Amino acid sequence: MDLNLQDKVIIVTGGAAGIGRATVAAFEREGARVVSWDVTSEPRIDVTSRESVEAATNAVLQQQGRIDVLVNNAGIVRDSQLIKWKDGEVVATMDDATFDAVINVNLRGVFVCTRAVVPHMIARGGGVVLNASSIVGLYGNFGQTNYAATKAGVISFTQTWARELGRYNIRVNAVAPGFISTEMVKAMPEKVLGVMAARTPLGKLGEPDDIANAYVWLASDAAKFVHGTVLSVDGGLVMGT
Repeated sequence: MDLNLQDKVIIVTGGAAGIGRATVAAFEREGARVVSWDVTSEPRIDVTSRESVEAATNAVLQQQGRIDVLVNNAGIVRDSQLIKWKDGEVVATMDDATFDAVINVNLRGVFVCTRAVVPHMIARGGGVVLNASSIVGLYGNFGQTNYAATKAGVISFTQTWARELGRYNIRVNAVAPGFISTEMVKAMPEKVLGVMAARTPLGKLGEPDDIANAYVWLASDAAKFVHGTVLSVDGGLVMGT
């Protein structure tokens, strides 16, 4: 199958580690020209900053001449229960800083990057925007008020932008990963990993390449009529909940 990604210019946010790094590699294997935006690498790109993102967008256009695909992959996790109650009183809450940090990166960051890149896609006659949601955006998760809200918001972004941008030949889709074996996840206790695998109908965790390959397919001509969808890549987890 010819995916027609040779020499396409792809931006991957959060491309320095985990799923992002696997996504960069997957697009490169298809012959694409990939630019990674990350706060941990040089040049440092802060997806929450309009100035940082607009400067980075202009740099890509100057160096590459166009932007074909934007993968909004960057995200963080800061877990905390909304309220912890013990012995008849509140002993802890999710504080403002914890809530705001996740909202800023996972939701505002997607908005800022897409707003910066889309005008250039329109001017060239089309493009692809891919957003990182999560299965917790579909059904919530204990201790993840902030994270689940952002991933549900990303689904709404995807559906709204699909309606707005389809007329410009810009396809917008989201991927909703399940439990994926990233460096962060693999650092968890074996017992926890076993529970995560057991909750998945396929009986195992996914790999970063599973998500990366979904992004590659959605960006390619093989998915040229796929628009406004949320693709669950979760080993059947949503089905099994």
